[in-house]
Amino acid sequence: CLLSEMTQQADRTQDLRVSTLKTVQPSSPEPAGMLKCVFPDSLVTASECGRELGKFSVTVEFACRLQQPCILLHAQSQGVIDDAPCGTTVTAYLSTNLEVLEEDYREYVKVSHGLEKRCHMVQHKGKLVINKVTTVGEEVTKESVSYPTSVLRGLVTEGSILLLMRLINLRKKVPEHMTFISFDQRLNMIQTTFLGLKQLDVGGETVEVFGMERTVHSVEDSPTTWQCYFLDDGHLASRVQVGSPVTMRLLRLPSQPEQGSHITHNKTHSLMKLSFEKIPLVWEDDMQMHSQFLDRKDELKADHTSYLKQNPDIRALISDFLQFLLLRKPDDVFQFARDYFLPFASHRPPDKSFC
Repeated sequence: CLLSEMTQQADRTQDLRVSTLKTVQPSSPEPAGMLKCVFPDSLVTASECGRELGKFSVTVEFACRLQQPCILLHAQSQGVIDDAPCGTTVTAYLSTNLEVLEEDYREYVKVSHGLEKRCHMVQHKGKLVINKVTTVGEEVTKESVSYPTSVLRGLVTEGSILLLMRLINLRKKVPEHMTFISFDQRLNMIQTTFLGLKQLDVGGETVEVFGMERTVHSVEDSPTTWQCYFLDDGHLASRVQVGSPVTMRLLRLPSQPEQGSHITHNKTHSLMKLSFEKIPLVWEDDMQMHSQFLDRKDELKADHTSYLKQNPDIRALISDFLQFLLLRKPDDVFQFARDYFLPFASHRPPDKSFC
């Protein structure tokens, strides 16, 4: 079970001192505090010599899933490393206390054999159901596991960690030895520590930023550490994996309308005005739109198959035309098709067309 895995990992990785660390569940933020986290971020990915390799973007907005108010987070990273296009996409539906209602994670590298990793998790009947699909060339590996939500206190995912760091940045304080749990090939511990204030150059201006460090500990591999630095208004200024030659950084400081929410209150409602940067729509990476596309595709396929079964003459007609076309091999295919089907037009009104 999940708890026994945690215990076994704690015994194997004594350096983590899991028994002395405290798993913290982020408290439910006040609505006003969450409003300050609803804005877009956009960084460029650059090499050590400053050459731009790609981009990284995050959007956070209020949404509704299954008639339940929630927060929709979408993060996307695209670039080229060693002449190979690669990218990562995360779409997550989160509750206001950062519980994962549903999340879809996709990672790909377009090399000669092709590599793609997908992980989908969703809450269902008191459990978090996780399905992983790894595709290497033509080889597909599928994994499926589920855990009771009651044992997932303190869980952070690729999606919720981005929102969690925005909330921590607002409070400018990270509890000492704060540790969360996450999922990898097996259960791994994620440790987040406070780095303190730091001077950072953004667009030629030196600004003070708030830093956080997130370390993913693994039983089999070396720990992976990410460092993120935030501006005072919550915008992400820099994101880097320690040891990597690639850095994600902010090119320019956000303009005044982008630096947070402008909220006006009256007796009955609050009005929030936000300025969002236009982000290109990649529907294939949007979990909801991709699902609608697949549903519509199956619906049309079933409808077309049914129609062909009800009208078997269609296949015979097209087969005869193609056979005659390949035998004659005309230079003008359109004129040939017109002449071939002209006799069938005698049963139709002469002025009616397909347009």
